[in-house]
Amino acid sequence: MRRRTPQNFASWLHDQLTARSYSLTPRGGGQARFAEAAGVSKATVSRILRGEGSTDIAVLEKIGQALGIRLGVILVEAGVIDPDELGGVQRPQGHMTADEAADELGITDPTKRQVLRGVIETLKPPPGDPTAG
Repeated sequence: MRRRTPQNFASWLHDQLTARSYSLTPRGGGQARFAEAAGVSKATVSRILRGEGSTDIAVLEKIGQALGIRLGVILVEAGVIDPDELGGVQRPQGHMTADEAADELGITDPTKRQVLRGVIETLKPPPGDPTAG
């Protein structure tokens, strides 16, 4: 497993933002638009994207909310918590939602996420089905 650093998180966040059409070119305005959407300062977003140190959990939570990504995933990507430590807390019964599956698979495109949800719903056994398990 790779050791997560502020630079790793910067790269990951950059990929997440560009996948969501935030232009990160110098005059693209994407950093400012994302900062506003997340409710954090543009300077904070800029600092994170430059890989200059970690940030506090409150900021990471806002970033996760703006991206539609659970805090646990953000904390792992930011190197705050090890994925092995987080796994048991997130899914003590071994179940995950379609959105959690999409996050773990790295699916960020909204259309692809919707397709995954549809496939999962189609494959789910009906309630009370004795073959479920």
